[in-house]
Amino acid sequence: MVVSKGKLTKEEELLLQDFSRNVSKKSSIIFYFNALIVSAIPIWLFWRIHMMDPLSSAAIFALVTGIATYLVAFAYMNTKFVLKHKVAQKVEDAVTREVMRKLNDDKKMAKKEKEERVLWKKNEVAEAEATTFSLFYNNALFLMLVVVGSFLVFKSLAPAYNYVFSTLGAAGIIALFSTSSQ
Repeated sequence: MVVSKGKLTKEEELLLQDFSRNVSKKSSIIFYFNALIVSAIPIWLFWRIHMMDPLSSAAIFALVTGIATYLVAFAYMNTKFVLKHKVAQKVEDAVTREVMRKLNDDKKMAKKEKEERVLWKKNEVAEAEATTFSLFYNNALFLMLVVVGSFLVFKSLAPAYNYVFSTLGAAGIIALFSTSSQ
């Protein structure tokens, strides 16, 4: 295979993009928006149950929610990257059958183009499923860790310290767990 100096074809760039850790702008927006929502949920818990005044604690709430949003979005991206290839392997046969069934009527299409469409559809399905599962898994784990931290681990601390440690601890743990390769 001959490699040109410094220039990649559009096909090579798309292939590299599919297997890189970088997420699309759409996915990034989805991740940060969902991370902001899930990171703000503990505010309600500490306002209504732990009786923290939202006005006097607004600076703490804003700072901790911002940091937690970044950590949760980081966990989403890492989990999606790990899951995407596993999901792609599992759905490969089903996607291939479905796409080939739809394309069998088109006799003019070349075999290479059919294979490219199968690969594109498999990537699209894997991307959607990995994104959805990443959101579900990390949200559930984050909220469970916040509740456990809030009511069991840090229950003897003042509510402000309890909020900081349980929220940032939960966000840090899911960010740490998301860096594993398995």
